[in-house]
Amino acid sequence: MSLDPRLWGKAAGLGKKAGGAHRTHPLICHLLDTAAVAEVVWDELLTSHQRSMVVGALQVPEEEMRALAAFWAGLHDIGKISVPFQLHRAGPKNAEGELLAQELCGERGYGFAAGAAQDRQSHEAVAHWWLVGMFEEIGYPSSRRRPQSQLSHAVAQMLGGHGGRYHPVVRGKDYRCPAVRHPGLGTGGWEEQRRVHFDEVRRVTGAASVPRGRMTPGAAVVLTGLVVLSDWLASIEVEIQARLTEEGWAGAPEDLDAYWQIAREAALRLVQKTDLLGTGFTRPGPVRCAGGTSLLASMEGQLPDLVTEHGPGLVVVTSSPSKERTEAALRAAAALGHAAGARGLFYALPTGSSADSHMAQVHAFAERALTGPWRSLLLHSSSRLKPAEAARQWAQAHAAGDVSAEPGEEWAPAANSWLNSHHRALLAALGTGTVDELLQAVMPVKFNVMRLFAFSGKVVVVDEAHARGAWGQKLMLRFLEWAAALRIPVVLAALSADKSVDAMLAAYHRGAGGAGEPMVQPRRLPAWSFVDAHSGRGHLPRQPAGAVRTSTLSIEVRDGAPYDEIQAALVPLVEAGSGRAVVYRPTPADAITTFCQLSQDLPGFDVSLVHEQMHNKDRWRRLAACRDTFSPGAGISGPSVLVTTPMLEHVRGLRFDLVVSGPTPLAGLLARAAQGAGDRPRLVVLKADSTSELDDVALVRRTDMVLGAGRTISMPQDVPLLLDEVYADELVDRMGEAAARELQQLDNRRTVRERRATGTAGWLQVPGPRELDGDLGLLSRDHPGMEPELLSCVLGEEMVHVVCLHQGCLLEGGVLKEKLALDSKKRRPKPGQLVPYLIPVPQRLVEGVTGDANSDWRGMAALKNVLRLNMAPEDGTWVRTGEGHRFRLGELGLTVDQLP
Repeated sequence: MSLDPRLWGKAAGLGKKAGGAHRTHPLICHLLDTAAVAEVVWDELLTSHQRSMVVGALQVPEEEMRALAAFWAGLHDIGKISVPFQLHRAGPKNAEGELLAQELCGERGYGFAAGAAQDRQSHEAVAHWWLVGMFEEIGYPSSRRRPQSQLSHAVAQMLGGHGGRYHPVVRGKDYRCPAVRHPGLGTGGWEEQRRVHFDEVRRVTGAASVPRGRMTPGAAVVLTGLVVLSDWLASIEVEIQARLTEEGWAGAPEDLDAYWQIAREAALRLVQKTDLLGTGFTRPGPVRCAGGTSLLASMEGQLPDLVTEHGPGLVVVTSSPSKERTEAALRAAAALGHAAGARGLFYALPTGSSADSHMAQVHAFAERALTGPWRSLLLHSSSRLKPAEAARQWAQAHAAGDVSAEPGEEWAPAANSWLNSHHRALLAALGTGTVDELLQAVMPVKFNVMRLFAFSGKVVVVDEAHARGAWGQKLMLRFLEWAAALRIPVVLAALSADKSVDAMLAAYHRGAGGAGEPMVQPRRLPAWSFVDAHSGRGHLPRQPAGAVRTSTLSIEVRDGAPYDEIQAALVPLVEAGSGRAVVYRPTPADAITTFCQLSQDLPGFDVSLVHEQMHNKDRWRRLAACRDTFSPGAGISGPSVLVTTPMLEHVRGLRFDLVVSGPTPLAGLLARAAQGAGDRPRLVVLKADSTSELDDVALVRRTDMVLGAGRTISMPQDVPLLLDEVYADELVDRMGEAAARELQQLDNRRTVRERRATGTAGWLQVPGPRELDGDLGLLSRDHPGMEPELLSCVLGEEMVHVVCLHQGCLLEGGVLKEKLALDSKKRRPKPGQLVPYLIPVPQRLVEGVTGDANSDWRGMAALKNVLRLNMAPEDGTWVRTGEGHRFRLGELGLTVDQLP
């Protein structure tokens, strides 16, 4: 039987012919397009390590593996030769509105059983079910008792997952007669055409060899990424239009050979347009601090030799938060990246605000450490709609600082770049974002394996690795297992070594298949260690980092009225006529109130404000201004104070003579105290102030007991000891019976919460690489209650994003701005236009808000977590009242009040 070119593979977005019928792209052409792109992805985009993982697992020479990869990629959509797909009601139609594929139904061989058109099996699942038997027929290793253990099933399952989710294991009784269980596959001509397409793709790609190896987790991740990426590129509609076949094209072997040459020529051009090629790491230069004992000198002098001897792996850096620690983490990433042949870096932080503040330093690092062209994206929940536009807006906000005036032209992809989408953004060579982008790789969400694929070609840096809740910590351990199995170089930076850091070392050790006991991170500060991904062995530096310059932190606890104590703490700066202070308030509303009061009561002060509930664009500008005003070398005159919220504690590069904070767990206080300047930084704790709703009450109470009326400690030497004191069981023994009982109850509640969170994470996370047992479907298993809202809880708080409007115009800083541009048909906005105007707000503050919220936008995935609020003018601000909440937007940001 000859190949039937009427079987269509692509139609959407291809336009219509002169007579009014839809244009279609024959399925065989799309299969060959994808195979041709896969060749280029194999040659140009995969790292040598990624290719070696596949070659080693499948046990075939690299050139043969290249052909096999193209062959398999070409088969990804063979499930479209099925009744439900070809006759789908949304398929291409003729001028009269009838399905083009309807003419097949009356022909001999294309008949189908009753109910076949209603078979709900997707074309991806059809490919999985049908290909198992075909691979078995051509000699791929197979097993009737445990099909998932053999290559015939593994490759079929991998290809069936190209839509973002793998399907469950198919048993022998099903894949030998798949049409019995799923009549939509069709028999007769349907079966014959699947076989013809299979044979032609194999012939054209030259994939005659039969691999005898097995599909390891690493090979599965790389091959899945290659197939999905090739499919995405081969599906770009404007490119398909340029190579549509002529009317009457027969699809004979000679036609396919000619088309294969066209597809190959187009493939390189397609990949070159992605902004993905040519990026690498420079060779580390000579040690800049030769003979020095600082953390940076110790790492620069010894890590490159360790990496040269043992290969890439995991570096853990424990030190007080600072720009110097960030620089040490980035230098470690450069050494690991060069050794691994990595093509980029992802820098992960606890919050979007901290990612915003780090982007300048990460960008400066990339200019030194990355070779070739590279593209940078800002990746967190506020930027997720259009990450390239978010990066451009960020750059414009920072234009007066270290970034050139128009950097978007140079390093951020254009707004219409192929990378500028939800699932593709992580492929960019340089990403600065939040840690939940990592953790979703080990949650059973759509395209989670594409995340692992994206990271498998990069170095991953996790800053503030300890700064997450119990279930985020659990997911991080699973990510590190996968990172080790995929030989992903990782750098972890943490405030201090503790059990959680030891657990991370153990997870990487376990994922690498290490024997013996995992290494324990040194408790002294600063410190660093290295675990190689090849053996899982730990390595400590021969010459540890010497003690950093000691500073004496003075902690003073005051229990008067919070605002009065803030004023009193600032008096010495007023009297001196100089100095810089930061005042942490528990909520944005508190910060706004304090800012207004200080501006009125301290006219000699330069008072600034930044908090999380500002528009993205406004927050970026204010953070850039903070760097200019409060950096160590800033030349300012007169006293200055910055009023902020806990969002600032992860921001680097700011220095203050005085830090004022409300009560919070000790780790948070120390992170804020690390922003102190000079040899004797000061921290004032307002005992009577409110605590954040996110703070653990037991830890706040324990911190208060340890600090008493105040402490003086040496930084950083005393940090581990002080943290141990807060968590010590013996702390209860110092208290009276009633107080001890109350604290024990609070501790018990914390323990229950942590165990519940850990249990949830254990239930939710995907299996480790050594637990799959050949079944890739376990990476996509569905859970009852697995809702999108769970994803937002990775860092402990679910967020939504508010966009404020008045009569269809966007509001910024209390002023009407541009008109919201809506799609003429569906009345939905262009997501990129919203990025500068989004305001992140905790979900708990907007519970129950209905009405105009999301009313026209629910069907658009990018806008699912965007809350639209129609505001009305009131007393010089913009207000929306209803559903028990009052939203007020002014030039200082958004406040949300719950009405009685």
